[in-house]
Amino acid sequence: MGGASSCDSLVAACMSSASHSSGDRLTQFDTRRSRIWPRRSRLVNNCSLHGSQASSRNNKASSSLFESNNTFSNPKQRRFNRASTSGQVTTLEMEKDAMVSKKPPFEPRRVVVTGMGVETPLGHDPHTFYDNLLLGNSGISHIESFDCSAFPTRIAGEIKSFSTQGLVAPKLSKRMDKFMLYLLTAGKKALEDGVVTEDVMAEFDKSRCGVLIGSAMGGMKVFYDALEALKISYRKMSPFCVPFATTNMGSAMLALDLGWMGPNYSISTACATGNFCILNAANHITRGEADVMLCGGSDSVIIPIGLGGFVACRALSENNDDPTKASRPWDSNRDGFVMGEGAGVLLLEELEHAKKRGATIYAEFLGGSFTCDAYHITEPRPDGAGVILAIEKALAHAGISKEDINYVNAHATSTPAGDLKEYHALSHCFGQNPELRVNSTKSMIGHLLGASGAVEAVATVQAIKTGWVHPNINLENPDKAVDTKLLVGLKKERLDIKAALSNSFGFGGQNSSIIFAPYK
Repeated sequence: MGGASSCDSLVAACMSSASHSSGDRLTQFDTRRSRIWPRRSRLVNNCSLHGSQASSRNNKASSSLFESNNTFSNPKQRRFNRASTSGQVTTLEMEKDAMVSKKPPFEPRRVVVTGMGVETPLGHDPHTFYDNLLLGNSGISHIESFDCSAFPTRIAGEIKSFSTQGLVAPKLSKRMDKFMLYLLTAGKKALEDGVVTEDVMAEFDKSRCGVLIGSAMGGMKVFYDALEALKISYRKMSPFCVPFATTNMGSAMLALDLGWMGPNYSISTACATGNFCILNAANHITRGEADVMLCGGSDSVIIPIGLGGFVACRALSENNDDPTKASRPWDSNRDGFVMGEGAGVLLLEELEHAKKRGATIYAEFLGGSFTCDAYHITEPRPDGAGVILAIEKALAHAGISKEDINYVNAHATSTPAGDLKEYHALSHCFGQNPELRVNSTKSMIGHLLGASGAVEAVATVQAIKTGWVHPNINLENPDKAVDTKLLVGLKKERLDIKAALSNSFGFGGQNSSIIFAPYK
């Protein structure tokens, strides 16, 4: 699981895993599939029936218009068609009644968090990462990976040191984009944190294990390098430039390494990506389509084209003189977000599956939701209706009331408009709750784009585990439109969390809210 291997050995391992699956497992898979296919058959048959009836009507219309189609002019043929159709309908109705009586009732399954993995500017494991958050340490500094002296923004939440040793083969490490390397290492660390050893994994039904880790930007560095090579000749381009630039390939490579054959894809919804992936992964477990899912997000675009693109959007802070003070959600001196990089991955399991293997359960995933502002490419809705709807739908999906939420890890990116719109939405939904505490992880690590929701989900679960919520650093001169009674101060605070909500929003008006709670 943790050892490095070549690309060929990864492929061979995946094929070997598939070929050595037991007959019982395949039988179980076929049995599950047999419950699904009859419904599909009914849909196909119904569609075929409706299609044939529509075709008959079209043929009649065609005949009356052009008098060239005599298919239904013969009375015997019409009687035969009526009898045939009647028999088909009767048969379909009998099959439908039989299938309905056999269909088992749907019972949603509980989903729990049993492992976490991160790559962040403040640490490469969830414990170091959260300890630094509780101390109020900042991971934002001057960019060192390239010369950015010509840019108006020269700071970021940059990961200064990173190793793939023992986790990714050296040959692959040289070829892959950083977003994919962060994804692979965080994913394997989540398995390690969940004590999924080789022996434990050998007991897993790999057809019911999946990977859903997304990216907002994908392999931008790989693609950028390919464009530079193309300026010389297409012959200089790497054959890996296309597959290693796509957002789905990280999940695919991790599944290939592990031999996991369940749901596998990625979602890209800008900076809401991590939340979207977590909720969809949980839904696969809830619906009985998987037992185990690795899910989250990863991004790494602290490169000239990435920095330049966000500068062009006029979205970034230009507080270069004091990088640690640049990200300051809800503070009146905020001037834009600070770009970060990294990955966050949760190991989600069906409750009984986790209990059976004796896993440590960190928290329970209760539910979540997605909405769209349908307003502007980058600006939030002035009335906050999309965010409010996302929160209300998340509460309904989780089956809890707004009074149950007493902690919110906010999206708050340190932008003038975004921070206030989210604050007003939170105040609208939870403002009467005197226990509510709100903070922003981005004050210390910056905005990790598609990875932000996943990394903040790790912070949320850690808050549940430890009973401590981290501070909002740099909140020295709060915006006058903000009531600081709801916000965590400059120091960490004790909090017995009943239920926690984590928000993530993205360009395009993407809104997402997910909810965790202590496992009981």
